[in-house]
Amino acid sequence: MKAAIDIGTNTVLLLVAEITETGLKVVHEEQRMPRLGKGVDLNKTLSINSIHRVVSSIKEYKNILETQYNDVSEIVVTATSAVRDASNKNEFISTIKKETGFDVQLLSGAEEAQCTFEGAMSVLGNESEGDVFVLDIGGGSTEIALGRNGELIDSYSFDMGCVRFTERFLVEDPPYQEQIRECRDAVESMLGSKKFKFKKNVKAIGVAGTLTSLAAIDLQIDEYDPEHMNGHLIVSEKLRKGIEIFSLHTHEQLLELSPKVLKGREDIFLAGLLILEGFLNYFDLKEIIVSTGGIRHGALLDSVKKS
Repeated sequence: MKAAIDIGTNTVLLLVAEITETGLKVVHEEQRMPRLGKGVDLNKTLSINSIHRVVSSIKEYKNILETQYNDVSEIVVTATSAVRDASNKNEFISTIKKETGFDVQLLSGAEEAQCTFEGAMSVLGNESEGDVFVLDIGGGSTEIALGRNGELIDSYSFDMGCVRFTERFLVEDPPYQEQIRECRDAVESMLGSKKFKFKKNVKAIGVAGTLTSLAAIDLQIDEYDPEHMNGHLIVSEKLRKGIEIFSLHTHEQLLELSPKVLKGREDIFLAGLLILEGFLNYFDLKEIIVSTGGIRHGALLDSVKKS
């Protein structure tokens, strides 16, 4: 039994899993949304309040592990884009160590893409044949990993994410159409900065909150339910229509639409959808498969390889 904590730009996620001969067996998952990356795109520093919110979330997780899963043999803690970009990242890492006792492993963009790829595939089973894109829309960065027959062959970390692009472009509530256009243009420009060589009939798999929230809304479920979300297909045409509707809603109206699923994500959800739409358009893809795997799953699998 092992655990992983993933400190992202918007979320802090906990995974408890058993390591089996066939991979990971998920035992328990938790999610908190302390938004560590609030303002990082502009200020390049993590605020004291944001750090305190993350410390509080990790302390909650530590208590869960000590009281409910004291047979966990290893806890892997990773951090990603918001911490990478911050000028006070070293202070943040030492604060986490001092307050919780955990050592934080700061992932590079390439390591983040590797963990995401392995994590996404680990919960889907039979999707590894041929060429597969794995898309991870984070709060501060978006990773695209290209796999071939289950092996990662190329990846890239783009400096665009749903928190970063909301703060940069979608500043009104609801945003003006011109702001949405600027955001779409920026997504397309970012994607054009990296060339991927992939074969025809490439499949796409998407992880993280934008995709799982969209799957929950599509499936009309109001709780995070990996069993139903995993493998759910999001079709580009339906996504386009959804964006048309969601872009007219205020953050409060979006939250009313799906209170439990969008809580803590209502103000950044549209930016995530625009990044997803841009990805599908750029690579001429008609659909994407949702995976509830991610960095935390990949980090655990990586720790098994190293042990």
